[in-house]
Amino acid sequence: MARLFGTDGVRGLANRDLTVELALGIAQSAAVVLGKGRVADGRRASGRRPVAVIARDPRISGEFISAAVAAGFASSGVDVLDAGVIPTPAAAFLIEDIRADFGVMISASHNPADDNGIKLFAVGGVKLPDIVEDRIADAYEKGRKLAPTGVEVGRIRRFADAEDRYVLHLLSTLPARLDGLHIVLDCAHGAASGVSPQVFTDAGARVTVIGADPDGFNINDGVGSTHIDRLAEAVVAHEADLGIAHDGDADRCLAVDHTGAIVDGDQIMAILALSLKERGLLKHDTLVATVMSNLGLRLAMEENGISTVLTSVGDRYVLEAMEEHGYNLGGEQSGHVIMSDHATTGDGILTGLQLAAEVTRTGKSLAELASVMTVYPQVMINVKGVDRTALEGNEIIASAVSGWEERLGSTGRVLLRPSGTEPMVRVMVEAADHETAQQAAEELAAVVREQLAN
Repeated sequence: MARLFGTDGVRGLANRDLTVELALGIAQSAAVVLGKGRVADGRRASGRRPVAVIARDPRISGEFISAAVAAGFASSGVDVLDAGVIPTPAAAFLIEDIRADFGVMISASHNPADDNGIKLFAVGGVKLPDIVEDRIADAYEKGRKLAPTGVEVGRIRRFADAEDRYVLHLLSTLPARLDGLHIVLDCAHGAASGVSPQVFTDAGARVTVIGADPDGFNINDGVGSTHIDRLAEAVVAHEADLGIAHDGDADRCLAVDHTGAIVDGDQIMAILALSLKERGLLKHDTLVATVMSNLGLRLAMEENGISTVLTSVGDRYVLEAMEEHGYNLGGEQSGHVIMSDHATTGDGILTGLQLAAEVTRTGKSLAELASVMTVYPQVMINVKGVDRTALEGNEIIASAVSGWEERLGSTGRVLLRPSGTEPMVRVMVEAADHETAQQAAEELAAVVREQLAN
């Protein structure tokens, strides 16, 4: 049987893959596993019922899925605080802030409106490790659930000051106010639509907003961090200082400078890493990134005395490395940036605020700040229909890779990654110029296709 939990919770087509019954069952099973020590055999084990926070993005299916999750928790003896539509990082913050026992964000992030997902957080607002997800999946498969009665059932209440708590928290992190800056915000018609314009305005910026009219169907539709061209056009048209783009659940941030040039997650991390180091706040003078981050990021960090630790692709692996070694900054090229001094997960609004604050703190434009890093041309080719399991140990492919690595030297790199779910190998090449990167990627893709053909 396929694993119930994917790389970021349970996702699928709402009302087909992700049904009311599944949402209810996951919530009941999560109460069994995450409420352990709080609830036993349907009765309170610690003198109080466990508390869970529920939040969602504005896609229409979130309404019935959140109702099902709330019912699953309450029927298992868990008190529920419903925070309504707020960003994923806000949900994580609130779980930690009120010391809730666990919580749920209902969102499919940057996916189309028809999809949805259930993302669980443990005490402290942290994502669940695989082993805990597997325990919940096992409880679901075996139909394990709690069935308290009478006064032991949970209550469902509105989390009345959820958004205010989050806004105040974000503002408290700022090293400098944003007075004098004109910022365009693209909220992806998503969970940031209410909070992001408010907090940037409260921080002193003049704000122009696009993509902040969610209707339940238009989330990520031609707007947000996956469609950043519209933000670039708006920044130039309004003669703004910079633009910030979120995705549907606002755990990502990409930016645009005053010329309309995109500033991606790698460049944002470079800017923030240098700022933290300058202020003596970058722990162990180290940045955590993934193997997909641009070579230019690592070279820029070396030039500025900052070490770079690389992990597998996925923000959970970035966070694991940060927690294990005590680092406080990490992220992905896609714009998931984790600042663990202020958040337990990627936070697009927090990242955008810190980036904008660096503009006012230094008096430099975003374009000037981003110039610290040279972005090397990067070409990716997905070689489909191959035996991805045979990649490791293939001497012909290894020889071809070594040959190109020798030719590229210190001005490029090669990365071959088997897909975790599909019969596919990803070939990524970076080089000093696009033509060389394209040639290398195409040649290596041809070798992979020939050697690993099914």
